[in-house]
Amino acid sequence: MSRKNVAELGRIFVAARWCLAGLMVALCFVAQAQQDKSAPAKTSLTGRYEGTAKNKAEEVITVSIDLTEKEGALSGTINSSHGDFPITGGSRQGEAITIEFDAGGPGTISARLTDDKLVGTWSAGEDGGPLDVKKVAAQEGGPKGKS
Repeated sequence: MSRKNVAELGRIFVAARWCLAGLMVALCFVAQAQQDKSAPAKTSLTGRYEGTAKNKAEEVITVSIDLTEKEGALSGTINSSHGDFPITGGSRQGEAITIEFDAGGPGTISARLTDDKLVGTWSAGEDGGPLDVKKVAAQEGGPKGKS
């Protein structure tokens, strides 16, 4: 082999090393981006919650909440054995949830999200009490109990 060929071969090896190093750096960036995507995302509040609440008279009230969270805004409906109430707003700060609803006057639910459960208190006018609802699977094709 001539010196010219050896020099050319050396340049090829150096270029190949730089290409390999560049490829490794690019793969690191891709891996980091994937890791950021798979980081635990904030659990969506959207869904149906069912459970009970109590009022000041200690009466058990059956409750279902159809809740939608979109771009930080809360909407939906609260259905209970005492009536149906539109959700007018609310907020989320980590696991702390505030839901505002219209009960013929302002009503509020203050709860914490833990393992797909909202546990906290509700108030509307002079009434209020504890609330405990759990996220349930979406119903497909109709009312509960029918196939």
